[in-house]
Amino acid sequence: MCGIIGYIGKEKAAPILVKGLKNLEYRGYDSAGFSTIDNGTLLIAKDTGKLNEIELKININELHGCVGISHCRWATHGNVTQENAHPHTDCTGRISIVHNGIIENFSELKEMLIAKNHKFSSSTDTEVISHLIEEYYTGNLPEAVRKALKEVEGSYALGVLSADEPDIIVAARNESPLIIGKGKNAMFIASDVPAILEHTNEIIYLDDKEIAVLTKSNFRVFDLDGREKKKEIKKISWSMEDAEKGGYEHFMLKEIYEQPRAIEDTINGRLKNGTINIKEELGMDENSLKKISKIIIVACGTSWHSALVGEFMLEELAKIPVEVEYASEFRYRNPIVDADTLVIGISQSGETADTIAAMKEAKRRGAHVISICNVMGSSITRISDAVLYTRAGPEIGVASTKAFTTQLAVLYLLTMHFAKLKNTLTEKQLQSMAQGIRKIPLQMQAVLEKDAETEELAHLYHKSTNALYLGRGANFPIALEGALKMKEVSYIHAEGYPAAEMKHGPIALIDKNMPVVFVAPYDTYTYKKILGNIEEVKARGGIVIAIATEGDREVAKKAGHVIYIPDSLYTLSSMLSVIPLQLLAYHTAKKLGKDVDKPRSLAKSVTVE
Repeated sequence: MCGIIGYIGKEKAAPILVKGLKNLEYRGYDSAGFSTIDNGTLLIAKDTGKLNEIELKININELHGCVGISHCRWATHGNVTQENAHPHTDCTGRISIVHNGIIENFSELKEMLIAKNHKFSSSTDTEVISHLIEEYYTGNLPEAVRKALKEVEGSYALGVLSADEPDIIVAARNESPLIIGKGKNAMFIASDVPAILEHTNEIIYLDDKEIAVLTKSNFRVFDLDGREKKKEIKKISWSMEDAEKGGYEHFMLKEIYEQPRAIEDTINGRLKNGTINIKEELGMDENSLKKISKIIIVACGTSWHSALVGEFMLEELAKIPVEVEYASEFRYRNPIVDADTLVIGISQSGETADTIAAMKEAKRRGAHVISICNVMGSSITRISDAVLYTRAGPEIGVASTKAFTTQLAVLYLLTMHFAKLKNTLTEKQLQSMAQGIRKIPLQMQAVLEKDAETEELAHLYHKSTNALYLGRGANFPIALEGALKMKEVSYIHAEGYPAAEMKHGPIALIDKNMPVVFVAPYDTYTYKKILGNIEEVKARGGIVIAIATEGDREVAKKAGHVIYIPDSLYTLSSMLSVIPLQLLAYHTAKKLGKDVDKPRSLAKSVTVE
């Protein structure tokens, strides 16, 4: 949540900062601001609203200078006001800071600073940092920042300017993402790669409790004790064009349509002649893998739903006990893990604060920890013992789509690997699984070609105020995910349940105005049961929308609307059945005039608790 970009170079800073923040809008924000230095004077402009609105309120052209920092804020401490927007300054007006994260001991620090006659102008936790830096400032900004952060408890990604030292930017991070970009005669800081990719693809990832000092041509990194750290420069392989809309009206729609390609990229090189090839990526020898007695998957939101599908696959096919935990809950109880427990953290961004904390707790308790992630070099990947990258490419829309299906693909490959290792499937069955996932990109394309059907459903039911999503087995999590997508982008109240649980409460809600979406591809065990659930909804006058397997005539007799998906292995059906639900949410939100790519109060990366 929130976004930072800073620039120091030979060009005017303000236009670069504005464009960089616009490339971070997907992170979610309610206010934004800018700070530059011109001829020894600190210039600040900030206000509430979207960037396009703020540009009309403030004159960006008056922000001169070739060094600057900027920020889009998502409120955590303090209301959404101009005073609470970043940047914040000290009492002298000579030091300016932008900050992502939460300062947990800000109340104690604020009391101490007030006792020393510091005057505060906002109700944010962030402002204490600017005054704390002022307290230590004697002409050496990096040293003042280092000493201030020694007293700070909590998470931060920080950019700092001083009008007395206009030739540097100081940056720091702890448990909130921050990167450095090395350009030609310019240096950058940013919360995420898209903010600066137009200018450079050379990236340096800061680690926790590191401070960076940037000049126009170089950077140095130190720890909080002042020891210099050597940092590797990474090259980003995807282009700015990859992060733009490419002719689609919204990023969400573009990313839904990118799923066939994303699945291909995720499985390529990992399946060779029907043989699974991820052993090296797992970072464990076969004997250690065979000793694994339990898998715990920690995740949040959409990634938690993919984990539930993974639980089904791993238990059904590899016969390994799996627990799926909300990362936010896992870290605050007493989880039972040991050296024979594999903990898997799943996160699109790799910066989800709760998932990072859960993985750290698992490592502290001796578990082998791996991650499934889309962003190379992100925080989660750096604390993991090994990483399985999803290769979805940049996902900009806040409502995750292609990241979800590529997570399912990785979990499917992991299931194949464990099934082979533990001899729970025959070679013929493994070959069938390999052939099945190879077909998925083309089958996804076939589902996307039915987009007009989901658009028509959105036209019919976009004025509904409630909806139920029901599924069984591997497709119960898809019901959860479909409901989440509808809530996220259209703000329609939607709930997902196991279909059998409908009788334990939700059935009371069903009437002639209630759309009920059944995720009902054919399977051997629960198909007849879900047909019975459809009858129960029909008997109460509910509107039945079904996702079913091509050729299924029984569902067609019972449902008011059916969207068919190609026949596939049941363990792969979730990758296909989710696509119509993504499209239904998208078209519904669009018809309601919602901001599809930037839903209210949501952010792409939840980097605070």
